[in-house]
Amino acid sequence: MCVVQKKTTFSARQQRIVERRDQIVAAARISFRRHGFHGAGMAEIAALSQLSVGQIYRYFTNKEAIIEEIVQRIVKDRIQIMLSNGNDLRQLAEELASQSLYDGEDRAINRALMLEIAAEATRNPRIATILKDADTQIFQQGSEMLARAYPQLTPARAAALSELIAVLSEGTALRVLTHQQVVGRQSLGQLYFDIFSSVFPSEPA
Repeated sequence: MCVVQKKTTFSARQQRIVERRDQIVAAARISFRRHGFHGAGMAEIAALSQLSVGQIYRYFTNKEAIIEEIVQRIVKDRIQIMLSNGNDLRQLAEELASQSLYDGEDRAINRALMLEIAAEATRNPRIATILKDADTQIFQQGSEMLARAYPQLTPARAAALSELIAVLSEGTALRVLTHQQVVGRQSLGQLYFDIFSSVFPSEPA
């Protein structure tokens, strides 16, 4: 009986921690979007999360720690996007051309936040490290996925193709954010597919 009670208490405590961290991250996303990293203050984040500044520091040591959590969540979302494609190059080409990979308000905010974080990384070594670690995580995941799908690829080739997709995806995300796409969806989708067809093996495993 005592053991079961301890386990239940621990579970409730962990759930409360998750909920509090979610509150803080949601508030920080709003504040960072409004004011940028430097302009966002812990007082506003506390007010938006309906917590005190002291409570926030129980869960995050500083703003960099909140940024790290935000980046990790964005990384998980991007990896989920990668996993959902099933190595369908035609689908990937169409999604890039139609910008559907970036649909939804939450992902629109993610794009803007990553741009803000990238700018901050040029000034803040800690943020630069967080961003580099996140990029490494996504890159490794992409390389491993390609290696599994196309076992005929050498590790170096799989890595290069992973980088190509990253460049196209990140470039598309930036142009979506700044509303710069001027080429029609159909023409662009075909061009993406022509590129993929020329550099990928003809069939996945």
